[in-house]
Amino acid sequence: MKSGYSYIAQLWRRPAELFKAILKKRIQQWRKGKAIERVEKPTKLDRARRIGYRAKKGFIVVRVRVGRGGRRRPKPSMGRKPSKAGLVKFKPKLSLQAIAEQRAQKKFPNLEVLGSYFLAEDGQYKYFEVIMVDPHSPHIKSDPKINWICQPQHRKRALRGLTRAGKKARGYG
Repeated sequence: MKSGYSYIAQLWRRPAELFKAILKKRIQQWRKGKAIERVEKPTKLDRARRIGYRAKKGFIVVRVRVGRGGRRRPKPSMGRKPSKAGLVKFKPKLSLQAIAEQRAQKKFPNLEVLGSYFLAEDGQYKYFEVIMVDPHSPHIKSDPKINWICQPQHRKRALRGLTRAGKKARGYG
């Protein structure tokens, strides 16, 4: 017997036409919104729960928009052949998911990043949802499954590359 979350996961893996149309409308709204936006509930509930999300006080979900494509360097003012100026074909050292986690961490410095997952993409942006935890919340401190994040060695996990996406970028896993 399958769980309800497996049906949600299946819907995201093989979306029906109606679901694709709804997602397309959502992406258009997200594009017009802020780059880092707090959302009430996770869009992909199955993924969020696999990461560790629980529907209780202290858990926060943030949608982050990250620009796709290569990065550019500032153009040197003089003295180079244009092809040797070194402007294009620069790749970020981190994945866009790790960059999204770090941006969320900087935006909400009092929270800790638990993990993140890919939501959608269009021609210009990729969208991720980041699960964050408030380590000062009494609901988190009293929960034995998640209170490890309250310890001081877990501060700013995303900025130090200790989340799953950050470890991947560092060559682990």
